[in-house]
Order: sequence, then structure tokens, then C-alpha cells
Amino acid sequence: MDADDYLQISGIQHFSFCRRQWALIHIEQAWSENLRTVEGRLMHERAHDPFFREKRGNTIITREMPVFSNTLGVSGQCDIVEFHANPNGVALHGREGLWQPCPIEYKRGSPKVNDADRLQLCAQALCLEEMLLCPEIETAYLYYGETRRREAVALTEELRGAVRESFAEMRGYYERRYTPRVKMTKSCNACSLKDICLPRLPKATSVREYISGAMGGSE
Repeated sequence: MDADDYLQISGIQHFSFCRRQWALIHIEQAWSENLRTVEGRLMHERAHDPFFREKRGNTIITREMPVFSNTLGVSGQCDIVEFHANPNGVALHGREGLWQPCPIEYKRGSPKVNDADRLQLCAQALCLEEMLLCPEIETAYLYYGETRRREAVALTEELRGAVRESFAEMRGYYERRYTPRVKMTKSCNACSLKDICLPRLPKATSVREYISGAMGGSE
């Protein structure tokens, strides 16, 4: 697979939230900002510094680390990856000892009931495991701006399977260039793309109804 055709890891969060939203952004290249997306972008910009490297005791911290998976056909970036000294870890260039990676994803709001954020985080971990040939990452973390706390996420086989299934479905839509139809939910009002998606637009009328209406009701 050509690297240009790799799916974006961040897209799995959009896909889990709404398949149509994902397709509008990643297939049709449509985008619109609202307060939530602006706040989220600014938060990520503060977390991202590709030149930042720091060692605190037995932990190495890196930001904006590019990651990819040839198996899944995806690529993206980790907000933060912590490498913890671990005798079962992997060697790092220019560093003594062995290290086990742990991705941390920054989110603007508060913990969600659904798995959207957890799927994105798990996808990052799968990429790190493939790239570094490291042991399975058992736990990763989500940091939420509203609570200012980390939430531990267990990277279970169930969650890993959901990531693979989601990317497979996304790949099918992407290759067909297919945008799913609207499915109205209570989340539509908070979506930044609601003025592009037009979820409340009535269903298209039939050809017969259109012609009848255009001719003043006569057939």
C-alpha cells in the first residue's frame, strides 16, 4: 500500500463518533471549526513540540512522535510518548538500557462514555508495538483538559479487535469513496460539520413528487 493512501489514526475517533462525519472530513476533505475544535487544537499545539525530549529519572518523554502501521495501513502522531525503563523493553538509539513505550493522548473535554478516544489511543499503541517490536503495551493514558487528570486505559484484546475492525470498515469506505447517509442523533447539534452535513435536511422527494410540485400539482 502506498503511504499516501494510509488512513489517519485520528480519524478513528471521528469514525466512532459518526461515520458520516469521518467521511466528510477524510474523504470529501470538508472541515469547519467551532469553539470545541478550536480549543482542542490549541490544547494540542501546546502539547506538541517535535524537538522536545526530556528525561525524568527512569522516564524519557517525547512529544509529537510520528507513528505508523504497515499492517493496518495507518499513520499519525502521538501527543506524548513516555518511555519507561523496563528490563523487558527495547533499546533506544543513544540511550542506555531498555525502555517500554506508553502513549498519552491529550483531549480538550472530559472522559467520554463511548470508546472513541480509547480506540484512537489503542491504535497509537498498536503502531508503537509494530514499529519498535516491543512487548504489548498493556496500559496507556488519556489526559483530559477539563479534569486535568490522566485516565488509565487497559488495552484489552477486545479494544484491539475493535480498532482493527474499525480500520477495515474505514478502508472499505475510503476505497469506494463512499460517504454514509445522515443518521440523526442528539450529538448532531454539537458537531462542527452540522452546516455542511445538514442532518435536518428533509429526505429527497421522489422524481414524481418533484415534477408534480414543479408543475403546480398537475401530472
